[in-house]
Amino acid sequence: MKIYIVTAFPGMITACLAESMFRKAIENGGVEFIVWNLRDFTRDKHKQIDDKPYGGGAGMVLKPEPFFRAYDKIVKLTGRKRPRVIFPTPQGRLFSHQMAVDLTGEADLTFFCGHYKGVDERVIANLVTDEISIGDYVLTGGELPVLVMLDAIIRHVPSVLHSYESAETDSFSDNLLEGPIYTHPQVYRRKSVPEVLTSGNHASIAAWRREQRVIRTRYRRNDLIENSTNMKSEDRNNG
Repeated sequence: MKIYIVTAFPGMITACLAESMFRKAIENGGVEFIVWNLRDFTRDKHKQIDDKPYGGGAGMVLKPEPFFRAYDKIVKLTGRKRPRVIFPTPQGRLFSHQMAVDLTGEADLTFFCGHYKGVDERVIANLVTDEISIGDYVLTGGELPVLVMLDAIIRHVPSVLHSYESAETDSFSDNLLEGPIYTHPQVYRRKSVPEVLTSGNHASIAAWRREQRVIRTRYRRNDLIENSTNMKSEDRNNG
């Protein structure tokens, strides 16, 4: 999977790619990241990427030319007439677990990072295929939302996580939140691990974990249960 990231602040991206799961994904060969500096696609000596908005108003707007030139290069490299281009914006569809899983099926993805007041609308209208929001709030730029989305996406690439089963049992994987988990010591400050987890009875442990997931989801995010189209009938009645 190749991921192209076009940004005015590449250091924000590359610093994170050198750590944790991002670094492992690169080392394992599951994902290749190509980070481009938006200023490298300018043609003036000052490498100007922004300008004042037409019609007046506060803030500066990212110019269309650098994005179009970066897009042209991506088209040549991928051989795709219409690459999948994602633009983080509060105006987009809300990012979700299922969206992350679906995007994993792409051979390549491109992320355009906005900044300042925003991006010239011609970039959005002509190049972007997906406007995606990570929440109802505004950040300074698109770099952090891109990293959030990438973290959620690449964990579903089988060669990235040490155990892919970990991703399959995450919150939202089946419309349920993850339940409580415990590790050693068995007793800490007079607080014990639930006995069922130390019983060795795998069927009882599995049933307990499922029950706890339903209870937690019912209490914290009942909407996931009520709005689900594939929830088991016993889960709807439990909790």
